[in-house]
Amino acid sequence: MITFERVSKTYPDGTTAVDALNLVIEPQSFTVFVGPSGCGKTTSMRMINRMITPTSGTITVDGQDIAETDAVKLRRGIGYVIQSAGLLPHRTVVDNVATVPVLRGQSRRAARKAALGVLERVGLDPAFASRYPAQLSGGQQQRVGVARALAADPPILLMDEPFSAVDPVVREDLQTEMLRLQAELKKTIVFVTHDIDEAVRLGDHIAVFGPQGRLQQYDRPETILSAPATPFVASFVGRDRGYRGLSFRSAEAVTMHSIDTATESQIADLRLGQGQWILVVDSARRPLGWIDATGVEKVRGGGTLADSTAAGGSLFLEGGDLRQALDAAISSPSGIGVAVDSTGAAVGSVDAAEILEHLAVQRKAEDEERNRHHFTTARLGKDDTQ
Repeated sequence: MITFERVSKTYPDGTTAVDALNLVIEPQSFTVFVGPSGCGKTTSMRMINRMITPTSGTITVDGQDIAETDAVKLRRGIGYVIQSAGLLPHRTVVDNVATVPVLRGQSRRAARKAALGVLERVGLDPAFASRYPAQLSGGQQQRVGVARALAADPPILLMDEPFSAVDPVVREDLQTEMLRLQAELKKTIVFVTHDIDEAVRLGDHIAVFGPQGRLQQYDRPETILSAPATPFVASFVGRDRGYRGLSFRSAEAVTMHSIDTATESQIADLRLGQGQWILVVDSARRPLGWIDATGVEKVRGGGTLADSTAAGGSLFLEGGDLRQALDAAISSPSGIGVAVDSTGAAVGSVDAAEILEHLAVQRKAEDEERNRHHFTTARLGKDDTQ
């Protein structure tokens, strides 16, 4: 557990970077610090491993005041990943990963052997072990940075905007990798970002920092999206927070329809009505694309969920969330989202208009329930004063 008790940081010029921060980070949680530039999120994270010293207040790790802990010993027990990986350019990948175990007294041979296993764990081929950082792509460098942080098996992992310097596709892959690793390793992770979408996707809890380094809200992502605590949080999360909140709603409540399909060999015999769409599939019912009544084939690509061009980007995984289902339907040239199973085979479809209608009904019910709760609370308060 990591705790902040009225922690502040004020620099000699009078600038307050963090103001009276109170926060409890639970063990094995994935906590994201998010906010605009200059709000104190990175400063707060870097105070955990004493790279920055608080002006006042107390930070404890597992009940131990870090101010009373040797800084070097503290840092060797905390993994640290920064933007652009921060790898040592003159060392090979395997030696970069083995750095901390060697510093902790492990033999170089044993540390290198263990490093190969960690590289595989973060999804990097051990064949890269003998390369130097300059020979790697940005995404590969970040994977090495994560591997280096994990090499000593620390219980705590600090990550300072680690994916902000890579392109969006690689960034999404790295986020997916982090979720997989956390499910497997169950570290206590503190992750800094300025991207609310990244925070919502990764975090168990999100700490939203605002001007003058003040914590605005600390809660689960779905609560921050549905009930921002301050006007600043509402503004930072954005007007489309309701759309982001769909990530926490299951698509199973939306009616699943059967879907008309045809193989490529059957296309010539099709007689389609106006506005009718057919999903073209392979022999295993994996989507290949769409055709309509004009007979013109629309968007052809590999039939896998990982391929964003497959069937016009209209695929989502069966049992997924409502945001994925709506994205699939809206992205599809047919307006139909295609649910696929774990093998990539089409199992059904959802309609964009029906999803939006379902959301409208659900939101109305939630508003009515919220109004009833407010009325009851106000009535009870009034009765107590009489």
